[in-house]
Formats: sequence, C-alpha cells, structure tokens
Amino acid sequence: MCDYSLHHFPNRLGVEGEELVVHRFGGASLGLASASDLPAPKTASETPSRWAQIKSWFQPPLLEADKRIPAVCVPPGGRLILRDIPTTLQRELGVNEVELVTFTEVSAEANSYRDAVRFRNDRQILLQRLHEGQRVNVVCLAPAAEENIFEGPTASLVDLSMAFRPEIDGTVSRPC
Repeated sequence: MCDYSLHHFPNRLGVEGEELVVHRFGGASLGLASASDLPAPKTASETPSRWAQIKSWFQPPLLEADKRIPAVCVPPGGRLILRDIPTTLQRELGVNEVELVTFTEVSAEANSYRDAVRFRNDRQILLQRLHEGQRVNVVCLAPAAEENIFEGPTASLVDLSMAFRPEIDGTVSRPC
C-alpha cells in the first residue's frame, strides 16, 4: 500500500479519479503524491544553478518541507492508468507509453521495497523503477472481481479516460 520507506511521511488513501505523480520523498524513495499537493514546476529562469541545487539537497529545511507532502497509498488490486512510460521501459517491458496497470505488492518482507505495478502482459515493475514526474490516474481502488480486468470493453484506454470526464451534473462515472 505504501512502502516501508514512506512510513515517516504523512500518508492517505488515494481517491478514484485522482491524478497522481511519481514523486521522490525526502530525496530518496519514490512514491505517489497528489499532483495538487506538489509545488508547481519551476520555469527555466527560476531553476537554480547546479551548485545551488547540490547545496540545497543537504539542507534540512528541504526535507522538512517535503514531509508536509502526503504519500498517496493505493491498495493491492487497485487499477491505475500509468502515463509517460519512458521509451527504455516500454522496450524492456513490451508496453506502450500509456498503460492500464494493477497495483500490487511483490513481497511481505520487512524493510524492502514491495510496491509495484503489473501490466496487462503480466510483467511487473517496482514503483522505485518508475521515473520521477510520471503521471498516474486512479481508476479504481477496489480489487477486480475474479474476471480478468484487462479483457472486454473496459480494457480500452479511450473508454477509461472518458470515464473520468465530468458529466453535465458534475458527477464522475466510474468503471468500478
């Protein structure tokens, strides 16, 4: 749900329809954070020099500020749309740039990374191997019934992306 390395950060359960981002917490572990909780990316003119970046990495206030960003937890079996998959991972895993994935835990071992995503082709990858800044949309937090969630009409990413467009009355339809 949330890797052991994120337990000293505030955390909360994700919300269906929420946009998340792969975020580096405390300069070390990768996890999921809400896009709305993260500071806006800096423009080229606001980007500090390389030396300023190195110095700021060692200053405790940065770590303290990062502790206010909650890690977003997803239960095993939750379904996500993973976006911006780098070309190297696409080739390695045989996937596309945007994929419907199932959140899973690969181990129950203490003090080890266990959060991972499983693709339609049954390949899986630890969250720690994703790239910082990748976008993730929460499709459904409930585990799928015993049928294969990647078959049938809901497997289409077009169908899934349409499911999160607000209807006229402001509600969001969910494929869960």
